[in-house]
Amino acid sequence: MKPIKLFITVLFLLVWSTNFVQAQSGNQILDGIGETGMISRYIFDGDAKDWSRNNLHGRVYGSDTQFEDDGQFGKVLSLSAEDKSYVSIPGESLEGEESLSITTWVNFNSLEQGQTLFDFGKDGRTHFFLAPAGNSEQEGFQVQVVRDGEKAYGIFVVDSKIETDQWVHLALVFDIPSKSINLFIDGKQAGTVDNMEMQLGEMFTHENVLYIGRSITSGNPYLNARIHDFRLYRIPLSEKQIARIRYIALRGGDEAVKREKPEDDLPKFAPNNPQLYNEYLVGVSDVEVETAVGFLPRLPRFVQGTYRNGIEGPKVRVLWPAPKDNSMVLQTGNYMVTGRVAGTDFQPKAKVTVVANKKPETPNLTLDVFGLDQVSLDVDAHGNQTKFIENRDKFINTLAQTNPDSFLYMFRNAYGQEQPEGAQPLGVWDSQETKLRGHATGHYLTAIAQAYASAGYNKELQANFAEKMDYMVEVLYQLSQMSGRPAKTGGAYEDDPTAVPPGPGKSTYDSDLSENGIRTDYWNWGKGFISAYPPDQFIMLEKGATYGTQPSQIWAPYYTLHKILAGLMDVYEVSGNEKALEIAKGMGDWVYARLSQLPTDTLISMWNTYIAGEFGGMNEAMARLDRITDEPRYLKVAQLFDNIKMFFGDAEHSHGLAKNVDTFRGLHANQHIPQVMGALEIYRDSELPEYYQVADNFWYKAKNDYMYSIGGVAGARNPTNAECFIGQPATLYENGFSSGGQNETCATYNMLKLTKNLFLFDQRTELMDYYEQGLYNHILASVAEDSPANTYHVPLRPGSVKRFGNSDMTGFTCCNGTALESSTKLQNSIYFKSQDNSALYVNLFVPSTLEWTERNITVEQQTAFPKEDNTQLKIKGKGKFDLNIRVPQWATKGFFVKINGKKVKAKAEPGAYLNLSRTWKDGDVIDIDMPFEFHLNPVMDQQNIASIFYGPVLLVAQETEARTDWRKVTLDAKDIGKSIQGDPETLQFSIDGVLFKTFYETYGRHSVYLDITLE
Repeated sequence: MKPIKLFITVLFLLVWSTNFVQAQSGNQILDGIGETGMISRYIFDGDAKDWSRNNLHGRVYGSDTQFEDDGQFGKVLSLSAEDKSYVSIPGESLEGEESLSITTWVNFNSLEQGQTLFDFGKDGRTHFFLAPAGNSEQEGFQVQVVRDGEKAYGIFVVDSKIETDQWVHLALVFDIPSKSINLFIDGKQAGTVDNMEMQLGEMFTHENVLYIGRSITSGNPYLNARIHDFRLYRIPLSEKQIARIRYIALRGGDEAVKREKPEDDLPKFAPNNPQLYNEYLVGVSDVEVETAVGFLPRLPRFVQGTYRNGIEGPKVRVLWPAPKDNSMVLQTGNYMVTGRVAGTDFQPKAKVTVVANKKPETPNLTLDVFGLDQVSLDVDAHGNQTKFIENRDKFINTLAQTNPDSFLYMFRNAYGQEQPEGAQPLGVWDSQETKLRGHATGHYLTAIAQAYASAGYNKELQANFAEKMDYMVEVLYQLSQMSGRPAKTGGAYEDDPTAVPPGPGKSTYDSDLSENGIRTDYWNWGKGFISAYPPDQFIMLEKGATYGTQPSQIWAPYYTLHKILAGLMDVYEVSGNEKALEIAKGMGDWVYARLSQLPTDTLISMWNTYIAGEFGGMNEAMARLDRITDEPRYLKVAQLFDNIKMFFGDAEHSHGLAKNVDTFRGLHANQHIPQVMGALEIYRDSELPEYYQVADNFWYKAKNDYMYSIGGVAGARNPTNAECFIGQPATLYENGFSSGGQNETCATYNMLKLTKNLFLFDQRTELMDYYEQGLYNHILASVAEDSPANTYHVPLRPGSVKRFGNSDMTGFTCCNGTALESSTKLQNSIYFKSQDNSALYVNLFVPSTLEWTERNITVEQQTAFPKEDNTQLKIKGKGKFDLNIRVPQWATKGFFVKINGKKVKAKAEPGAYLNLSRTWKDGDVIDIDMPFEFHLNPVMDQQNIASIFYGPVLLVAQETEARTDWRKVTLDAKDIGKSIQGDPETLQFSIDGVLFKTFYETYGRHSVYLDITLE
């Protein structure tokens, strides 16, 4: 294909006259663009460090490279053609990206022909570059895309006058779904390529050449110019976003961000057009509910409907108002709530009766979990490996090859200790200057503890993990014993956690972790302290520091600490290592000393600071430590982590989640889900009912008003953040489907953990129905095909592709960390038992063997589920107990049970547990058949956008290219299965010739959601 030349006169950007307001401080919303959309940013104000949290630091080459003062931008990088200076960016920066936007400011010192602004690609035969272009008569810019040595696409913009000593803002956007390349000059589109047939995967591998200031090919002159603020984004920026980047830079700040509606980049549908089964709807039932004074009622999200033409439609989704306080229920009496049904005129009513002296009842803990060593994963009924074993082995086998010294590197670094020979640091969020370093170490401790408990099938593996656990704990214990104690006899020290001074030679606290800037005076850190960085970040949070990468900013110090403490307690509980418990107790005491002296207003401010105040599940960890040690002060510490604003509304506990008010809309999902788990853990030990209400109300709202079909609960266009809950409940289509992806994998990990713990109190089937949905369709689907690489965000827009990372376990994001935990405990919720060992719960249908040691009973579950719709339980041993088997909500075609070949007459209701109570004999066999059928999972506020399920598993269209529109599918209204062909035993189907597979076996382009019409 010949290059496309476009001759366009550039119109320069005039005044951008829009009102701006101050955004949340921190890095997360730079120029109104969600942080997760950014790959890297190089300000070039004295170095080539990556300003983003991804630590893709560049390197400047040239013997006489200068960072010069500039009247517009302060310090800028000056590249000299004579010196042959340039910048190299890490090659892995663009691996696996779907789209790409590049923006930068450039000021030319010379207009010599042939110089290149930047040149990115595999090599000199496959790359693209942006360069000044022209001759003595015409000047401008050119973009050239070269594939296999041939020019494939080009943009040539002339009559855009280039002048020396003048700053110009350039942006190059590869929009793969729209099949376009766009060049923007000073905020305005100047040139474009349409109908582009190219994927970025053709241009990049893991080892790429990414140059700023020089050409990949030899013989071209180096750049003679000044460079400022070079950025890479993984999303295609719009003209409005690019103009905003330019405008804010000229205003001189990063923090001023325009608050606006999300860009309308999804297809629109008529709001009054009934979709799916709503088209056949003729009536919707009203409901009546009762609630106590002060407590908002829990309104049913699905109510009974009546359909015409013999259609047996599902219950009708009702969109109810979502009050921001509980003012409507502060007095006894009756009131009406009016809901709506998307696309129709139906307005079902809810009559609410508010009564006095009737607070919601909260349940007691009635179930207990089995140890990971009591449940083993088996091959399926035909002797084949399951996805559970496949994913487990990827992680356990790779974990066995890791070097613990990599996970201890930054701890030794913080304490100024020498590294063992051959030790190498981790990368990504655990590198030298990253303020979250050490978080992966906590995940690692948990993972090796779980791997040790799970690896009974291989004694050599168990010994490997036992050795790793002992080594990790011993090193961490020795370091923790150094904190707050003199480095040498008679030396100065500070053992009081509340009296930690600033670092040597400093008058205040900072988060500088560079090799030359990090403080290592551990003797001043207070007794019990342990972390991979000094105490400064904890102290700075108390003083109001916000999230960001500058030395005056921090990154979630208590989040990191939670991972470490949870890992230590996991090691203690599987191995009995007392030193692991001593470290946890010491840090618990350190935290109590500091937090117990802070006023409530300060704590409220801290825990509501975006990401800086993210504390993971510190409340959960401290409540757990209280239970292990029987030390009441740790439960007090747990309550000091109460997110009072979200939990209780205010210091008087007048509303909030405890009163069923949705206080988490628009918030960062994974910052808050672990906090809710902590509330449940506090309830377990304190029996204060408001903590249970926080957890139970949150779960109900998150699952019903924020969940995508894979089980994830976050990803918003409004607010502009792929990691946030949508800004208004039950508006996924209006405010969700972030262009930067959604469904942060670690958020689903935490939702499953919360779900499991709630079920121990309340055996509602809907809890384990959700657990199954999230486990099969997100957690199992989050792992790469041939390695333990896993997903961070999972994109759900049409024609998306999963991005996997950390295959060698050397560089961890948050989701890479929780993946270690998820895939080393996949068997943990298949079975539960009652606390008195009188009942067994079968929650999941997974080939496995349970050793119920307390009853001397073994249960073997043989199945090929979900490739077959049946399972068999074999009892070895004898005794009387209740066997409770989950009857899934999706099992609408029946749930049939036989014991020793004889049919059980008890009726099994979908969405309930079937109770089989008898004296079981050795050799008893229970056969269960649960015929699968196809069903839809629509978006609550746009019903035609829906996912297709077969029983419990999500089926997704296998796409050949990126898309900007939803794939259209027409199905039979009376039986959607009539429109679907395929083989249930392989779980591969087709609709109109398009292949559909399970999401957990999908590794290429896919469409999770479809535009479905019923006929």
